[in-house]
Amino acid sequence: MVANAGIAMMQAGDDGWRDVIDVNLTGVFHTVQVAIPTLIEQGTGGSIVLISSAAGLVGIGSSDPGSLGYAAAKHGVVGLMRAYANHLAPQNIRVNSVHPCGVDTPMINNEFFQQWLTTADMDAPHNLGNALPVELVQPTDIANAVAWLASEEARYVTGVTLPVDAGFVNKR
Repeated sequence: MVANAGIAMMQAGDDGWRDVIDVNLTGVFHTVQVAIPTLIEQGTGGSIVLISSAAGLVGIGSSDPGSLGYAAAKHGVVGLMRAYANHLAPQNIRVNSVHPCGVDTPMINNEFFQQWLTTADMDAPHNLGNALPVELVQPTDIANAVAWLASEEARYVTGVTLPVDAGFVNKR
């Protein structure tokens, strides 16, 4: 099971905070809660992969509530992953998280995000910039990491945060 709930901060203020937390954290929680009974009932173990963000491993963004909500939600996904990994391990259900940097999708390739980039301090250590010379990773890069975590090849991998980020987190 993959929980890939995510929106960027689309509005300022408390509404932006609530929207981002509701989708990016609460949505992941509800997705996992719905899947758990079926995974346990099957009795064959399984894999849950939660999509977080590089922002779930380091502090990035701005002081706007929507941006803070994004960072808080993605860090919260890590907490959920670790708690679920411990809780579900006796049923042989593995739980891990994947942490992309900027991915070449409409969430990044849109007018709002491009406008935010013009106002962000790109030289600040907390902002964008990958270690590897690539601006954005491709959706297939994330899909490949998820497929591996869900596979038998990763049968003993649980409770892991896996950055797929062109060195973004390491550069911090």
